[in-house]
Amino acid sequence: MAQSKRPAVKRSVRRARRRQAWVIGSTVGVVAVALVGYFAYQVSSGQPGVKMPDQGNLHIQTETTPHEPYNSDPPTSGPHMPSIKPWGIHTAPIPKEWQVHNLEDGGVLVQYNCDCPAEVERLKAIVQRHDRHVILAPYPGMKTRFALTAWTRIEQFDDLDEKRVERFIDAYRGIDHHKR
Repeated sequence: MAQSKRPAVKRSVRRARRRQAWVIGSTVGVVAVALVGYFAYQVSSGQPGVKMPDQGNLHIQTETTPHEPYNSDPPTSGPHMPSIKPWGIHTAPIPKEWQVHNLEDGGVLVQYNCDCPAEVERLKAIVQRHDRHVILAPYPGMKTRFALTAWTRIEQFDDLDEKRVERFIDAYRGIDHHKR
């Protein structure tokens, strides 16, 4: 009778070890997934600007074509013209419907609402370092003196910080957002 108990005890020990290995493996897996999620969140939340909901990329025929209102001012996504404005320095405001297509094509807009020639010169110097995907333009009526926009991202401020502007441009310039 003692011999018949040994195989049962061995089976019981093997089952307990398998169960223990499964629990340890599952725990390690859950911890690994949690760590990856945590670090992904930290990286994405460290991006400059405020994340805005994506309003899509519908093409409209004219600047006056009726469309849903933009969820930010300046806009960060939504209905827009079928072509873009040239990259670089603009001395006249760019209509919102044109701005959005530039953003969709990987552009960053640097806009200002102030009579501040010294600060505009500093912004020009930053924008001129990039041959594509950056625009500087006035934006009358904006609530802050400066705004940076990229597809679904906006950063607004009143005191010019060149490093802040460069960080935003570096983070988003050249990232295409056409729906595939």
